[in-house]
Amino acid sequence: MGQHSKTTTTATSTRQAVIDSAKTIVVKVGTNVLSKADDTLDLSRIEELCDQVLRILDTGRKVVMVSSGAIGAGIGILGLKERPKDLPHLQAAAAVGQAHLIRLYNDCLERRGYHAAQLLLTANDFKNRARYLNVRNTLNTLFESPVVPIINENDTVSIAEIKFGDNDQLAAMVTGLMDSPLLVILSVVAGLYDGDPSQPTSRLIPLVESWDDALRTLAVESKSTRGTGGMQSKLEAVRIATAVGEDVIIADGTLPKVLDEILAGRDVGTLFLGKHKAVPAWKRWIGFTVKPKGRFRLDPGARRAIEHRGKSLLAAGIKTVSGEFQRGEVVALEDEAGEEFARGLTNFDSREMQLIAGKKTTEIAKLLGDVPYAEVIHRDNLVVTV
Repeated sequence: MGQHSKTTTTATSTRQAVIDSAKTIVVKVGTNVLSKADDTLDLSRIEELCDQVLRILDTGRKVVMVSSGAIGAGIGILGLKERPKDLPHLQAAAAVGQAHLIRLYNDCLERRGYHAAQLLLTANDFKNRARYLNVRNTLNTLFESPVVPIINENDTVSIAEIKFGDNDQLAAMVTGLMDSPLLVILSVVAGLYDGDPSQPTSRLIPLVESWDDALRTLAVESKSTRGTGGMQSKLEAVRIATAVGEDVIIADGTLPKVLDEILAGRDVGTLFLGKHKAVPAWKRWIGFTVKPKGRFRLDPGARRAIEHRGKSLLAAGIKTVSGEFQRGEVVALEDEAGEEFARGLTNFDSREMQLIAGKKTTEIAKLLGDVPYAEVIHRDNLVVTV
């Protein structure tokens, strides 16, 4: 981990530069941050967070909140002794709790002349290109008025096929819609440690300069009693956000004035730096938002051409094809070991790909009758995801 962590002095100076460049702050608030021990909402915590959000707005920045807590609020209101384990009761708790949650946010914000704008989303709102753009347009329009967009997954209708899994993933996708964003994930954990946070020998890592999968080994999985995600989930959100050039901070949302401290550039939590070159919005959608419908396994030469030379994918470099997909849908590209390294929009459907995989361009016309595209995936519609 030596190449990932830095001294506190270096981390602090880097952090200040990140804060100074951020035009939009996306604040993800976990269920445990908002809940008391009896599963009811912590009103003083919500008030304090709203006050801090308003102070961020005073700096001229935009703020979006991705807030968990609807199910937890519903559990308290309905008088349930524990979190339901079946989907219908979870969704019922979310339906009751969401109205209560957004009203509390709105009451706090109204004291300073702002309002809460509620957006309830499912994963399908990001998978469909038109709906994806509509979410972005709605947020940009809301920024024209004195409102704070507060986003949550639409738990009342979400099923396995359309769930994000948790609000960490949702927050990463929302961050991808924003202009010059910083994602702040508030949890009950102070950040990423170099060992088990419960052990006195473990130290908080102030700065992670670049992502690699070895970071996952540092996540001690201790899923909360109320929330749906743990540190592994937060690191997956970090991976998604940093891969497209965005910076992320994980910090303890129970600390007094934690957002004030972060915005002041102080050494709070763990800062994960994004790639130096931001990925355009179109490629973010291809590479990190839509679930692939198929998979192409490539030979080593094809991977090198795509990953290191910025080339398009030709049929000759494809060894195997799996999945059912139409032209224009997203497919994943794997190396010979089955490790995904890129995604793109295919110019051929799955039936055609089964015929032309491994073939030279001159052979494709004989198999299909014509050659509608020279490339299977054009480089403009291809994103390296590692």
